[in-house]
Amino acid sequence: MKPFMDKDFLLNTETARTLFHEAAEDCPIIDYHCHISPREIWEDLRYDNITQVWLGGDHYKWRLMRCAGVPEEYITGGASAHDKFLKWAEVLGRAVGNPVYHWSHLELRRFFGYEGVLNAKTAEEVWTLCNEKLHQPEFSVRGLINRSNVETICTTDDPVDSLEWHEKLAADKSFKTAVLPAWRPDKAMNLEKAAWPEYIARLEAASGVKITSFRALQEALIRRMDYFEKHHCSLSDHGLDYVMYAPASPEEIEAIFAARLAGKLPDAGSAAKFKTAFMLFIARQYRARGWVMQLHYGCRRDNNLPMFDRLGPDTGFDCVDNSAPSVQTAQFLGELERTGELPKTILYSLNGNDNAAIDTLCGCFQNDEAAPVSKIQHGSAWWFEDHLDGMTNQMKTLASLGYLAGFVGMLTDSRSFLSYPRHELFRRILCRILGEWVEEGLYPNDTDTLKDIVRAVSYGNAKKYFNFAEK
Repeated sequence: MKPFMDKDFLLNTETARTLFHEAAEDCPIIDYHCHISPREIWEDLRYDNITQVWLGGDHYKWRLMRCAGVPEEYITGGASAHDKFLKWAEVLGRAVGNPVYHWSHLELRRFFGYEGVLNAKTAEEVWTLCNEKLHQPEFSVRGLINRSNVETICTTDDPVDSLEWHEKLAADKSFKTAVLPAWRPDKAMNLEKAAWPEYIARLEAASGVKITSFRALQEALIRRMDYFEKHHCSLSDHGLDYVMYAPASPEEIEAIFAARLAGKLPDAGSAAKFKTAFMLFIARQYRARGWVMQLHYGCRRDNNLPMFDRLGPDTGFDCVDNSAPSVQTAQFLGELERTGELPKTILYSLNGNDNAAIDTLCGCFQNDEAAPVSKIQHGSAWWFEDHLDGMTNQMKTLASLGYLAGFVGMLTDSRSFLSYPRHELFRRILCRILGEWVEEGLYPNDTDTLKDIVRAVSYGNAKKYFNFAEK
């Protein structure tokens, strides 16, 4: 019987152990997509207790607790931090097979030095240990980042954001991690949302452009992209229902835009046409600037309307969507390629059934523009897929239909400063896969080449692909 989560956790062959400990383990982390707060990094936030840093805002844990029948009082309600933690420990101790079990115990080991298991019996012990650690000077937000060997962080930022915290962090030479903005213009695109007119007013104020037409919206976005570029932004991110392709004439787009400004909500067809025009415009801007375009899709959000009304978005009520038509994605990318304006692109679907479609689609548009990294990327397994099976399936499909050695690797997609061990979990799974192939005679025992691949996928490819420099 293997021990639980020892130094060779998931490393089931000698080759895997060699690759992880000699190539992957000490690589710096590039977290090129997350949702943490740059302000909290600048202010070097400290936490009073483990519940604040571990359960505050973590909808992964909230979903698991709800599945176990925990009353909402102990999840997002008014129960004390201590009582919430005890409920969480009780649930986690029985969460066999859930990836949160692995993440949580990696975090306990890497940050707090706790080598046991968390459950109802050990909850008080872990509560005391973690809280004592959190009150030590090196357990501030910056301390947690430094302990994780994080070289670069890309936050998720709206076009109207001031980026003041990024400015301050860039000027602070005592903090070695680069904290860079990433452009997320979803609110400008989603004109079917009730809050869109209010958002457009905010964009007018930020850009200095009176937005009375689609052309004026483009000018406002260009000005804000210029501003982001001055703050060393080199990538975007989009949260889409799916990648739409419904082309329309400029006149039709302007008419849809004008009708929305006049208060008329668009029907589904008009919204799709507008979003297609928006995405074609913005992708061409990325190409001209050398930015990377990240497209996240395949999620149906906010399904529990009473709880959404009570708690708002990103609180644990989203699910995998089945509607990710690869035909429209291919048409969208193909139109950009036709005019020579397809940027470096990463495609992520929340539905693991889309792996083969994504990898074969990526292969249609590869060239040498990002060499030796693949120009069009199949993004890392994320959210509901970033676990042993999900990451294994994503990487094996990428290897069989594409080029695993050209992959940019892992991201946290997290709101927690304790989430960096997800990179370790990914690296262990990568080495496990490669080790199994060597042991099965599917790849030669060429340790030097394999180490190069592991270092590239763990760190080097992302640094080259996003053009990240040292701070």
